[in-house]
Amino acid sequence: MPVRRRPILLLLAALALAVLAPSAAAARPFPDTIRLPDGFQPEGIASGRGTSLFVGSIPTGAVWAGDARGGRGAVLVPPHTGRNAIGIKVDRRNRIFVAGGPTGQGYVYDARTGADLASYQLAPAGVATFVNDVVVTPKAAYFTDSLNQQLYVVPLGHHSRLPGQGAVRTLPLTGDLVFQTGFNLNGIAAARGGRVLVVVQSNTGKLFTVSPRTGVTDEIELGAATVTNGDGLLLLGRHLFVVRNQLNLIAVVKLSHSLSSGRVVAELTDPDLDVPTTIAFTAGHLYAVNARFGTPDPATARYDIVRIDDD
Repeated sequence: MPVRRRPILLLLAALALAVLAPSAAAARPFPDTIRLPDGFQPEGIASGRGTSLFVGSIPTGAVWAGDARGGRGAVLVPPHTGRNAIGIKVDRRNRIFVAGGPTGQGYVYDARTGADLASYQLAPAGVATFVNDVVVTPKAAYFTDSLNQQLYVVPLGHHSRLPGQGAVRTLPLTGDLVFQTGFNLNGIAAARGGRVLVVVQSNTGKLFTVSPRTGVTDEIELGAATVTNGDGLLLLGRHLFVVRNQLNLIAVVKLSHSLSSGRVVAELTDPDLDVPTTIAFTAGHLYAVNARFGTPDPATARYDIVRIDDD
């Protein structure tokens, strides 16, 4: 399909002007790529306060923190033995929520100091699992599992207080979603202030809404289109950005008001993309992180964050 970059990137610029002062938006330019530590093996990326970006390391559980303006950063959360970092999100209270992949766990860190705030066992020990991504709403953090047809819910208390382990619950998913062989649920986003969740099923290329109250899923009709290899999601207004990792593409889906249907209105790419997995938005720019799955020597390979340019 045609790649209609300019209207989408103009939309992002308009969104940026709504939240940034003109002097801040027009200050120093933002680099096209931001280098991560060699061998970092990233997967998740999230934006935080100001122009901050956070990236998790799959094999070590570490979290790198940097600034999109200038591109400098360093490891904030050190490696933790026995932890992985897959999808990550930063909430309004400046906490980093991390999905723990095959550990079946989730973690929460202070986005300013990197301090360990909480850890949760989401999937029962001994169960095959892959806790893949997370979204935080005013009421809870929701984690996807690529191998099990359910979400994990960490409810937030008064003033978004983190609960104890006993409050964690499993939300079985029913309705239109049917798990298939392979990797199923991946990215997750929240709509309507958290009253509706949106998820992508990587192996079928389908999108679904999820009721966070009942777990009932409804397919978002895309016509003849699919978003196979769908990974991280980013929802800005009615535009859903779907990272299609192995294809080095970001599909832009314009959702209907009811969220029952959508149409792919653009496919964004960049020559610097190398198996991007997740995406974040800050200061009017999209940032995708290169996971570079399949690279011959990931322990020493170069990894980057890529700003999706308007060229």
